[in-house]
Amino acid sequence: QVQLVESGGGLVQAGGSLRLSCAASGSIFSINNMGWYRQAPGKQREMVATVTSGGSADYADSVKGRFTASRDNAKNTMYLQMNSLKPEDTASYYCNADITYWWGLGTQRTDTWGQGTQVTVSS
Repeated sequence: QVQLVESGGGLVQAGGSLRLSCAASGSIFSINNMGWYRQAPGKQREMVATVTSGGSADYADSVKGRFTASRDNAKNTMYLQMNSLKPEDTASYYCNADITYWWGLGTQRTDTWGQGTQVTVSS
């Protein structure tokens, strides 16, 4: 069917930058909204940024002005440029996508999650 694979996580010092990627693959007909979410130990998963198929992005207040989400629809890929990172940004980051895929003679729609990538910001 379809899957999402995140990459780009790692360890960075406070004030540094990372760029996450989320690549969708499979029998994709179209991708609607995509989003980045994160979950820190002992906390609930929270929205970081969402991007429409037209490229309009919305952000959590905690990352506005520091993070930029974008998409390359030709590559079925979404990015998250993270600048001025803070220790409180430390979390597992997950990609989510609303995907319509080919199934038999028609299509099906699914809400899909990636496996996550770890971001650790040291102080």
